[in-house]
Amino acid sequence: MAQIIDRRLNGKNKSAINRQRFIKRFKGQIKKAVSDAVAGRSITDMESGEKISIPTKDISEPEFSHGSGGSREMIHPGNVDFIPGDQVDRPSGGGGKGNQASNDGEGEDDFAFELSRDEFLNFFFEDLELPDLVKTRLTTLVKQKSVRAGYTSDGNPSNINVVRSLKGALGRRIALSSPHLAGVRELEAELKQLVADGAGESPRALEIEEEILRLRGKIRAIPFIDTFDLRYNNRVPRPQPSTQAVMFCLMDVSGSMDEARKDIAKRFFILLYLFLTRTYEKIDLVFIRHHTVAKEVDEEDFFHSRESGGTVVSSALELMRDIIAERYPTADWNIYAAQASDGDNWNDDSPICRDLLLGSIMPLVQYFAYIEITPELHQSLWLEYLTVKSACPNFAMQHIESQADIYPVFRELFKKQTA
Repeated sequence: MAQIIDRRLNGKNKSAINRQRFIKRFKGQIKKAVSDAVAGRSITDMESGEKISIPTKDISEPEFSHGSGGSREMIHPGNVDFIPGDQVDRPSGGGGKGNQASNDGEGEDDFAFELSRDEFLNFFFEDLELPDLVKTRLTTLVKQKSVRAGYTSDGNPSNINVVRSLKGALGRRIALSSPHLAGVRELEAELKQLVADGAGESPRALEIEEEILRLRGKIRAIPFIDTFDLRYNNRVPRPQPSTQAVMFCLMDVSGSMDEARKDIAKRFFILLYLFLTRTYEKIDLVFIRHHTVAKEVDEEDFFHSRESGGTVVSSALELMRDIIAERYPTADWNIYAAQASDGDNWNDDSPICRDLLLGSIMPLVQYFAYIEITPELHQSLWLEYLTVKSACPNFAMQHIESQADIYPVFRELFKKQTA
């Protein structure tokens, strides 16, 4: 019988490993708690995590307790009420069940802990994706996939390969014990011959027996397993070419978009930007701001520029069409677009927007998402876009009234499509 004693020191990241194990074990409860938190969460601080509460019943561990019946003896420290021979009433129901909630509302609190910003966003973006990412031209969009790459002698205890480690230990024991076993076999053969010749009590026979005992002691001294034998699964990131994609972000910055509406639009695009940069390693982003004139800008100007003016929505769609024709051939690119506006537009321009989408843009894009930010009744642009939605299944529309609608609308627009 072999006994294995693990004397390895705990790693520096033991608490982090335990935390990941806890999150993995209670993933369902945490994900539900994140969904509940999102419903009432403000997007004013994207750098913060979230405090999550899990009902105690969901993390309780099974335990053994004494059932009803039987007899047992116990010693209660600090006893001042009983003497030997007294009978103690057995608790109803068998005991061992812990404190239950009483009629006055007392009970155990839920288990609460803090999710970091990265952990919260991982859960939030886990079941989101860009719809219909189907084109297969292999170019710059690269995914990193963790693949097996043999074994290493140093690694995380959770990655230890038991079979490989035991095989190595077995090989080491065979290699170290083989010379001793060969010597034992030779000496046993010689001792057997001496016994057959009637010299079993001779000094040479006694010397051989002592040598055999010494060699067997050396064999037993070889450890069953050593830190030298341990092998860990080695994984390395391997780049995988994938399809390339571009996202057009179109934001209305006209005078009718007051600061509150612009703030909601910016927060929606910040969330979209975080989703794209965290989920896809390489993806092109094209930022377009428009009032009476549309202009392609960089990330800094898109989120922070204060330029404003009238409203001609078709200018942004025309610029998007021209950029696609110049830089993003549809044979090579998955093209997506997200447009945010208050719906206020010149009446003569809204039909132009509808025609641009139906005739020039929707046949080129995989998905087009339009959000209208207004607490009022829908305006002319929304009514024209309803025609586009009925004709194009890859066109989606959502309405946002306040900051509380940003998270639910975003998840509805980019939820994973079921087959």
